[in-house]
Amino acid sequence: MSHPVRLFRPRVWKALALMMVLGHTTALAGEQTAPALWGYGVKTCSAYLMTLPRAETPMGLADEDYLRHRQWLAGFVSGLNFATGRDVLRGAELDAAMTRIAAICKDNPEDDFFNASLRLVRSLGQLKPDKK
Repeated sequence: MSHPVRLFRPRVWKALALMMVLGHTTALAGEQTAPALWGYGVKTCSAYLMTLPRAETPMGLADEDYLRHRQWLAGFVSGLNFATGRDVLRGAELDAAMTRIAAICKDNPEDDFFNASLRLVRSLGQLKPDKK
């Protein structure tokens, strides 16, 4: 009895997912290309800061754009968790991560939400910065 051939092992899928998440793509000619970012990750930190709800605001009444930033972060973190095989937020709740990203954005309002999110993950020691 023959077994079906598996095209990729789970470890290969994780590596591919990590490459996609971190945006390390190479053109066919061997040139580095700029990674494509999609969704709310490309919005500026200053745009994110304008959506922050007040402390007493229930999540159900939060600004729609704030909730979209939160959903984007959930997908980003889920992709990194899957790709790295570990919890990149180190047990922190998503809302705590949003608060920390807000603090990062206040210091760097010209950054985009992606880079602020990546700074948070790196500050937690779960990803190493690129050596350039």
